[in-house]
Amino acid sequence: EAETDRLEAEAEEIFAQVDRLGGVVPGIEVGYFQREIARSAIIQQREIENSDRIIVGVNEFAIEGEEIEIPLLKVGEEAEIRQRERMAAMRQRRDPSEVGRTLKALQDAARNGENVVPSMLDAARAYATLYEIRHALEDVFGAYQEPVFF
Repeated sequence: EAETDRLEAEAEEIFAQVDRLGGVVPGIEVGYFQREIARSAIIQQREIENSDRIIVGVNEFAIEGEEIEIPLLKVGEEAEIRQRERMAAMRQRRDPSEVGRTLKALQDAARNGENVVPSMLDAARAYATLYEIRHALEDVFGAYQEPVFF
């Protein structure tokens, strides 16, 4: 119960700090979350290196010189070819004017500050690709570049 109370108090302090910054968006804009994540990562790494935080197999009970083979998933070239063929066939079957209409409606909704989800769903139902939907929104909003605050 004491640990729960401590965590709750810590969370409340974080919420209060975000409120003092003016909310989540201003917090992002001034780098609050990025700095807090970096600070936390540094503290956690120090705790691991000093054995204040035990991770079995990493800083305690590790076997010296042990190499663990982790198999990587390799997707064969034939799977890529098959997927490209399916995409080309889908593009042949879909109605290009309907795709264009739904993507324009999506951009209009975005420009007007409306909920874009219904328009995104309409575009998906018209078989617009994720790439096309993303680019339609990027044309309105631009591409986000996260600033670095260190």
